[in-house]
Amino acid sequence: MFIFEVKKEDINGCIGQYVAAMIAAQLFNQVQESEVERIYETVATRTKWKFLFIEGKTVYLDSVEYYIKEIDKILGILLQPFQPILTII
Repeated sequence: MFIFEVKKEDINGCIGQYVAAMIAAQLFNQVQESEVERIYETVATRTKWKFLFIEGKTVYLDSVEYYIKEIDKILGILLQPFQPILTII
């Protein structure tokens, strides 16, 4: 997981940079032969947070920007990648 701080308060204006970082991480993992299913990324300003992840060749971008006053939601999202995956048979 990456966490980026946006200096100019423009989260959406830098989406390409965030996606490039996730693709670079995928390529690095491939070379190291330690691929993972998903790479998560968090982008934050002083007051807002946004979440993305890449799986294969598809990038998923949360359409919601979370404000720092929603710290319970932010922490819940940050913990999600570390939760066990449930399989229903």
